[in-house]
Amino acid sequence: MSTVTARQNQAPATTTPLLRPALDWRLRFGALSLIWGFSFLLIKVGTQGYAPFQVTFGRLLFGTAVLAAAMAVKRERLPRGARTWGHLTVAAFLLNALPFSLFAYSELTIPSTLAGICNATSPLWGMALSLVALSEDRPTRVRVAGLGLGFLGVLTVLGAWQGFSGLDARGTAMALLASLSYPIGWIYVRRTLAGTSTSHLSLTGAQLLLATLQLAVVTPLFTSLPTHLPVLPLLAIAALGALGTGLAVLLQYGLVAEVGPTTAQMVTYFIPVIATAAGVAILGESLRWSTPVGAVIVLAGAGLTQVRGKRAV
Repeated sequence: MSTVTARQNQAPATTTPLLRPALDWRLRFGALSLIWGFSFLLIKVGTQGYAPFQVTFGRLLFGTAVLAAAMAVKRERLPRGARTWGHLTVAAFLLNALPFSLFAYSELTIPSTLAGICNATSPLWGMALSLVALSEDRPTRVRVAGLGLGFLGVLTVLGAWQGFSGLDARGTAMALLASLSYPIGWIYVRRTLAGTSTSHLSLTGAQLLLATLQLAVVTPLFTSLPTHLPVLPLLAIAALGALGTGLAVLLQYGLVAEVGPTTAQMVTYFIPVIATAAGVAILGESLRWSTPVGAVIVLAGAGLTQVRGKRAV
């Protein structure tokens, strides 16, 4: 799920903590890395029994239930105002409904390891877009070099020198578009909802609710009710929603509030490592040498794009 680089992402960021932390932030950081890293494995397992839109709908439904429970505990109310709800509708599409669906569809034809690495390109897309959309975000030589290095890493992962052989172009493109959707959504949120007085828990709950409603409309149009309910894929979807979407969001904003967005966003660099390890060890996915090498280059480039000048805020 912080800044535009955070995944999985996926609601307006603030600095108000949700709950008094009971665990050291390093433990919660590790837990968040594991949860988001395993999300791509859970998507793959979920799509083995259900259609991609059904996986996404279930993910959002379980995630919304967790946020609703958190709001009930905190006695939070949903935000008010047509303007706020209108902006949240767009944010829900860009940060939840669209990327979640694209990743689910992409994993029909590409391994979860590749999907996890594609997700790591979000900081690269975010930096490129911010140079155009955010006038206060000035480029530096280091950040431009990081952008170029990062996209070189993408070409390495995809095996560009071999003509991208052995990869499904459509599935890979969907995964890359999903990672692009996150920074577009965050820039939109930054321009429209930054500084709102409504608590981030309320905004997040409303955003996930709207994304769930969007999928509730779309899913019946493109899928039919399953004739049977495979248990393992259903459990994977429930875990993906409750942990990878609901609990992960709570952990993410707790970390942002405690240690700041710069440290919290470092979780982005652990996600592809964990996703790759899980895909290879548990799902038995194959791994070419170019995949881990390219992933390291992507992460190095993404790290450089986050380097700010002394005057940057």
